[in-house]
Amino acid sequence: MTTSDSLVRRRFGRSRAGGVPTALPPTEFLPSRQLALPIEEARFTTRVPLLPGVVHVSAWLDLDAQRALVDDFRRWALPPAGLRHARVPSGHLMSVQSVCLGWHWRPYAYSRTADDGDGAPVKPLPSELKNLARAAVAAAYGSDSDEAKAYAPDAAIVNLYTAGARLGLHQDAEEPSEAPVVTISLGDTCVFRLAGIDRRTGPFTDVELRSGDLLVFGGPSRRIYHGVPRVLEDSGPSALGLPSGRLSITVRETGLV
Repeated sequence: MTTSDSLVRRRFGRSRAGGVPTALPPTEFLPSRQLALPIEEARFTTRVPLLPGVVHVSAWLDLDAQRALVDDFRRWALPPAGLRHARVPSGHLMSVQSVCLGWHWRPYAYSRTADDGDGAPVKPLPSELKNLARAAVAAAYGSDSDEAKAYAPDAAIVNLYTAGARLGLHQDAEEPSEAPVVTISLGDTCVFRLAGIDRRTGPFTDVELRSGDLLVFGGPSRRIYHGVPRVLEDSGPSALGLPSGRLSITVRETGLV
């Protein structure tokens, strides 16, 4: 494929061991979450630019839309090419669990098959999720913006953060495309941290992403270092059908062919 894939692999290497497959508990076995927010919580949508090209839209999705995405995730998580802990080139397992759509991502390369798992073809990126991502870019930058008019998403990485999971500061640098990155948050609230384009040190811009929130970063901040240092346990709405934790759906236009 015509990508920077081979360069990325030579730079970082890869672990000889693959990822570790995981499975979600059935919804009937999920524990009650007494500290969770009631499912009927009111929505008050706001749009806040955080940095150049970075926009936070709170309460973007209503609860019905959130539930529908969780139901979709339960299907995406099933094998083949299902949910797993990916392994970084050093051999350590990532604490987040992930499943990929459209293109399969493993640190730090893309492929069309789950190369660090069962080798099965990656599941396609659903047209409904493509349309949702296009609507997200329009919500962030405006429906008449160049970004919204041109956006052509082709991949998603769906991450589940259960107890103790976090994501270190990193760049989304494996994609040739400069198109914006869309992140939809479901479940527990997280602290989402932004550093800089050429640094992963402070000063940081931290924002709390709650269930139904949208974050889009692009333009001058497309390659910004970002991560999730903390998830606030049992802080999300109840009855979403998720285990305790946060689900993030990150959609990209990769520019790969």
